[in-house]
Amino acid sequence: MTTEATAEAAAPMVFSFGDPEPVLGGRAGLADHLACWSNGKWYEPPIPMEGLSRAAKVASHHGSAMFYKVNQLVRDFIPHPLLSLETFEGLALDDQVLANFYVERVNNRLGRPMALRRSLAKYTRRGLVDGEYFFTPSWAVEHAFEPGQMFHGRRTGIDQEIYGEPEYLAALQSALLNEAAGLFRRRFYENGSHSGFIMYVTDPLNDKDADAIRSSLRSAKGPGNFRNLFIHNAGGKEKGIQLMHPAEAAAKDNFADIKNVSRDDLLAVHRVPPVLLGVVPQNAAGFGSVRDASEIFYEAEIVPLQRRFMALNEWIGEEVVRFRERTA
Repeated sequence: MTTEATAEAAAPMVFSFGDPEPVLGGRAGLADHLACWSNGKWYEPPIPMEGLSRAAKVASHHGSAMFYKVNQLVRDFIPHPLLSLETFEGLALDDQVLANFYVERVNNRLGRPMALRRSLAKYTRRGLVDGEYFFTPSWAVEHAFEPGQMFHGRRTGIDQEIYGEPEYLAALQSALLNEAAGLFRRRFYENGSHSGFIMYVTDPLNDKDADAIRSSLRSAKGPGNFRNLFIHNAGGKEKGIQLMHPAEAAAKDNFADIKNVSRDDLLAVHRVPPVLLGVVPQNAAGFGSVRDASEIFYEAEIVPLQRRFMALNEWIGEEVVRFRERTA
């Protein structure tokens, strides 16, 4: 064997476990929201509605905070013959997740409203002509609403005045980090790259005995996360083969810290007291009175949300949005 061949045979081989998998993330398209471009018929939202819809599901406290607000609105909403509870709940959800909601007025033959219908904000677009709106669930489907028959509720944005912008954009990266930390740990437990123990044998064993031990270890492994490893190095020197326990080589990802910090960011941007979302306190004092937190949150957050929806009354010319008054 030549020197070059010996060197090539002795060259170490390096490999890694697992394949890269795409996860919802990245700033492109979600944070680049400076303008709304036109396709010749309508304006496209500055932030992809598909991305916002998916982002609502990436972190438990992110979605829970928005659903909590929706539930509070639904709790006090008084149904109207023109606006059902189911329709209003959909409008509230669109407002929380997408910062836009659309109400179509359906008139009778006399031109009077006989129903108010929700148009999914995820697929509704504002036309170039004032008062014109389109419904586009896919590139091949396009429905134009009658001009003047659509009410558009939106959160005020600082970059444009066509679509609303969610308030939680500042914490969206924290939501994605929270998801990434959870996925990292989940993959660690599912990929089987970590071991329960390593059985290291240097004494000579014939192939039959080695196969018997290997078979026994395999049959003893349950359906859980840990796998046992058997190494047979007959006649080898002590420590001729070394393998660190995977737990010792695990990445120092500070899982708990990442989850807690990202959770606090989400609660801050939604302004929901942790006691209202079932967060377990880490100190003996806890979070204080649940009733006090609920009352303060209702006055500071729910009442302004109610007032935004009451703008629909002026547009329709009738009090279709009403809420029950809460007593102390």
